[in-house]
Amino acid sequence: MEFQLDTGNTAWLLTSAALVLLMTPGLAFFYGGMVRVKSVLNMMMMSFGAIAVVAVIWVLWGYSMTFGADVGGIIGNPTDFFGLSGLTDDLSLLAGSGVPAYVAVGFQATFAIITVALISGAIADRTKFGAWLLFAGVWVTLVYFPLAHMVWGGGILGGGEDSIAAWLFGSTDGFANLAPIDFAGGTVVHINAGVAGLALALILGKRKGFGKEPMRPHNLPFVMLGAALLWFGWFGFNAGSAGAANDVAGLAWVNTTVATAGAIIGWLVTEKIRDGHATSLGAASGVVAGLVAITPAAAALSPVGAIILGLVAGVLCALAVGLKYKLGYDDSLDVVGVHLVGGLVGTIGIGFLGTETGLFYGGGLDQLILQVIIALFAVVFSFVLTFIIGTVIKRTSGFRVSEEQEVGGIDLAVHGETAYETIGARVVTEVK
Repeated sequence: MEFQLDTGNTAWLLTSAALVLLMTPGLAFFYGGMVRVKSVLNMMMMSFGAIAVVAVIWVLWGYSMTFGADVGGIIGNPTDFFGLSGLTDDLSLLAGSGVPAYVAVGFQATFAIITVALISGAIADRTKFGAWLLFAGVWVTLVYFPLAHMVWGGGILGGGEDSIAAWLFGSTDGFANLAPIDFAGGTVVHINAGVAGLALALILGKRKGFGKEPMRPHNLPFVMLGAALLWFGWFGFNAGSAGAANDVAGLAWVNTTVATAGAIIGWLVTEKIRDGHATSLGAASGVVAGLVAITPAAAALSPVGAIILGLVAGVLCALAVGLKYKLGYDDSLDVVGVHLVGGLVGTIGIGFLGTETGLFYGGGLDQLILQVIIALFAVVFSFVLTFIIGTVIKRTSGFRVSEEQEVGGIDLAVHGETAYETIGARVVTEVK
């Protein structure tokens, strides 16, 4: 069938792509406000660096590795659309919605960018900027593109006879007639980034003074601004993933709103009971926890189900962020507690709350088991490969700044500037 342009759907996807791209600068403010004053710019630069590296790679071979012809159920053929050559509107991912190929390419590029940027929060205050850029390019190629292909590009974590569900259980068990549900990135984005953050935190080790010195956010208004930009951009993330301006986009928009609101309530109530205070940092963190949890489930739940999912995510993520102190890993900005745990809650929660196949709606255990399988697969796949990549970089170019640079501040040592000029002037004067 010849491609027919739909201007309404195209306009919505262009808008959604811009919204999702805005999420990464929003993340820069969110993370930047959470770190100490001496590493604000480095933290923000890690997000902007992710944009630079991933956007170039996406055009050269990333899109093709994700959506090219399937190779073994694991990866797309990187030569199919290398440099986007040979890509026509008839081959657009959203051709059925009348959305041109380049619009679909741009929309998907923003997902790869934000996923890489999310990881940086786990290794704040101690990472070489050059090593981070190297990691971003290698990781997105070897981890993100394959996992995205497996889930969204026709690989083994999608639906159909060649899927992992059909291979494990056979076509007679009903699994072959189901497909894993990951509407906008529970496995591909959040579980993936959360597990990668954990692996890097273990490789780099703890910040100097972790658990002994206060490491409070230096600018909570930055954190709140970042959370607001993330929430705003997330409407493109979720509602845009409908691929058209239609009722599915509307459901995803409403669910994104109410799940996030529920998560704020869940997080603040947990804080109040546990600590005696409902904090602005808790509210901002609840925003992100709710957004993460609803991402894979935005089109699979009713609005009431989305509220329930958000409440659960808010409570569990608020509790999970304290695990780093009990287990001894230094996840600086709670990437594990929010993105890994929130991604698991959302991905597995579909098996309970999905209106068509969820357990609570009479769908039985099939979808729930399938969601657990894809979540566990993403955890193992991302952790193993990230650990290997991170270890190789650590042993070759080095991944962590010197102790002197860490104590004195990465901003001045690595970037030659400070976020606040009065502080920079004082530091320079003291050095002289």
